[in-house]
Amino acid sequence: MSELHKFLFDGLPVRGVLVRLTSDWQELLARRQGEQAFDPAVNQLLGQMAAAVTMMQASIKFKGAVVLQMMGDGPVRLAVAEARSDLSFRATAKVSAPVTGPALDQLLNVRGQGRCALTLDPEDRQPGQQPYQGVVPLAGEDGLALTSVAQALEAYMRRSEQLDTRLVLAANAEVAAGLLIQRVPGEGVGNLGPQAQADGMGQSEDFNRIAMLAGSLTEQELLTLDTQTLLRRLFWEETVSVFEPQTPRFACSCSRERVASMLRSLGREEVESVLAEQGQIDVGCEHCGQHHLFDAVDAAALFAAPGWDGSTGPGRH
Repeated sequence: MSELHKFLFDGLPVRGVLVRLTSDWQELLARRQGEQAFDPAVNQLLGQMAAAVTMMQASIKFKGAVVLQMMGDGPVRLAVAEARSDLSFRATAKVSAPVTGPALDQLLNVRGQGRCALTLDPEDRQPGQQPYQGVVPLAGEDGLALTSVAQALEAYMRRSEQLDTRLVLAANAEVAAGLLIQRVPGEGVGNLGPQAQADGMGQSEDFNRIAMLAGSLTEQELLTLDTQTLLRRLFWEETVSVFEPQTPRFACSCSRERVASMLRSLGREEVESVLAEQGQIDVGCEHCGQHHLFDAVDAAALFAAPGWDGSTGPGRH
């Protein structure tokens, strides 16, 4: 079962999140088989992004969707991962050519034109309210191309949020996992000891030390070790308070009802034209790979009953 743990370093202005997406990550990959399957390097990219955006959602407690996008000029034109406030997540990519490797400069930042965007889309958006979005190039302060999702997000947090962050991410066909370490913003926070609250000294040094320890974590350790073992191995000299685990889950907002509404909006003539040419209508979701099939009987019911919800009839998937 997938798990996410938030934790604090007692007496230090540092917090962390650790996530392991297991069966839910496997379900996402299982939705894409055969011609829909992505290259393993693209799956690795999406797994790292899914782990990262889930941890970021858990960190900010945002009521709505946190959407991480990476856009570029390589064989992967766009990669998207989204996590909602209930920690449901999904991810997908648009791939236009064969990939040559897993690094960002091989996947979507080949000529240095790649960008990273983070969008906060409120659940109850008011009329005229726009989602918040920050966009940064996939390049470091020295102008050199960034090669990993972790590097890209660390750079984003420094530039856009002025928040020191360290990320370790890994993904394979079974697990997508991540470790996030952040300096708690502001001075005088309750987690600091009395002296640190009084003078604010040592906060950067504390974060740098913890971040260095986090950076020693290998991908293999991140993918295989349980939470307690991993935290004990990394931070054995620190006192770490771990909160009750949360349960991320794979979920997609697509549904047969939404597809039915879309087909109804196209009109009977257009739908019947597709049926005459192809025998059935196959609508696939880009995010989860789910296919919704409609045959002639489904289409007849669709237009005969405006309130039809797609719950009956052959062709359901």
